[in-house]
Amino acid sequence: MVAHNQVAADNAISTAAETRRRPEPSSSSSPAAPARPRPCPAVPAPAPGETHFRTFRSHAEYRRITRASALLDACGFYWGPLSVHGAHERLRAEPVGTFLVRDSRQRNCFFALSVKMASGPTSIRVHFQAGRFHLDGSRESFDCLFELLEHYVAAPRRMLGAPLRQRRVRPLQELCRQRIVATVGRENLARIPLNPVLRDYMSSFPFQI
Repeated sequence: MVAHNQVAADNAISTAAETRRRPEPSSSSSPAAPARPRPCPAVPAPAPGETHFRTFRSHAEYRRITRASALLDACGFYWGPLSVHGAHERLRAEPVGTFLVRDSRQRNCFFALSVKMASGPTSIRVHFQAGRFHLDGSRESFDCLFELLEHYVAAPRRMLGAPLRQRRVRPLQELCRQRIVATVGRENLARIPLNPVLRDYMSSFPFQI
């Protein structure tokens, strides 16, 4: 009986040892199926930017508007996207005839002229048709926006007076340029003996406003 129990105990020990020697099944022995990538949600394409400006009809029209924009940036009285209300508030306390140029909020119109009239501030659309500028309701048209402004500044009725500049104190070089243009005329600037730097500066804004 004792011998039988001893044999049983030896068999149990051998079985346990054999069990310890058996390698445990590895989790990597049967590779899992690769996870299927989730499809990315479709991102809607951004809508094209909207603008109230109409498209240019020709390259010449594009050049003329680009030139007008460059002159406006140099003039000092272009107020960009200023609203009608904002323009009228700035002009309300100014003398009659004071004016500024700003972007128009109307479709198919690039710029607007806001001016202090005797009855109060008002705004007039500046139309650009067939390559020429004219005020809303007027038949007089001009190749250049600033020729239009000079015309109404010098007109007998003097619809326009002094522009409302964003900087009240103008640099001395701007005042000198304006005086030279008024003295010799825009058409004679090329005859003045100037170095290239001064010549470029004079031609960058050859107007008396």
